Amino acid sequence: MQDEAWSPPAVLLTVDLVILTLRESRLHVLLVERGEDPFRGMLALPGGFLSHDGEEILDAAHRELREETALTSDSVHLEQLNVYGSSGRDPRGRVVSVAHLAIAPGLPDPVAGTDATGAAWIPAEAVLSGEVALAFDHRQITADAIERARTKIEFSALATAFCGESFTIAELQQVYEAVWGTPLDTRNFYRKVQAAKGFIVSAGTDRRTTGGRPARLYRAGPNTVLFPPLIRPAPSATEENTRGEEE
Repeated sequence: MQDEAWSPPAVLLTVDLVILTLRESRLHVLLVERGEDPFRGMLALPGGFLSHDGEEILDAAHRELREETALTSDSVHLEQLNVYGSSGRDPRGRVVSVAHLAIAPGLPDPVAGTDATGAAWIPAEAVLSGEVALAFDHRQITADAIERARTKIEFSALATAFCGESFTIAELQQVYEAVWGTPLDTRNFYRKVQAAKGFIVSAGTDRRTTGGRPARLYRAGPNTVLFPPLIRPAPSATEENTRGEEE
């Protein structure tokens, strides 16, 4: 008896974006309110299916980024985060997501795309704590993206992606405090930043007045790897207990 012809299983591919920025010195993530089933009315990461015209995965990520934030590749840090493909993550069937992390400074209020009824910047901590529920496995994706950012700013110049073209060391410190979720000693931070050769360089003679003495401006330096690195402070006992209660 002749075996039936084999056919590949139906697998759909999407891209999801964890878009991070600082607003009022706090880390925020862009979320959209779903306008369609499944999970109609719930918050989710922006994203969508690949188009049927042979669109590449990275091109799809850039397309979704443009649609949600009007940002282009030359004004944002964009990197692939991970692939999420557990069999039960999407009730529509086997849907695999290639998630990306995007970072840019001073992003404006978002405008919802065609398949969403709303979009907003939500404090990252509200997502991590579970205070804000997300559709699909998007809370896990968001947590993975934030942990990626927290780790990379220790050893790379990624923190400057949260800043404008020029910035003060105080503004750079706000990035580290917002992403790590902990206050830092100003003098110690200044010393460590200056010790990391090529991390930041002077932006010239321009200075920014912040209410007190004018602060010197810097820009991202030539080195993308920090040496010595800026190691993340260990969480306090209180933070560890709080994290344990959440889990």
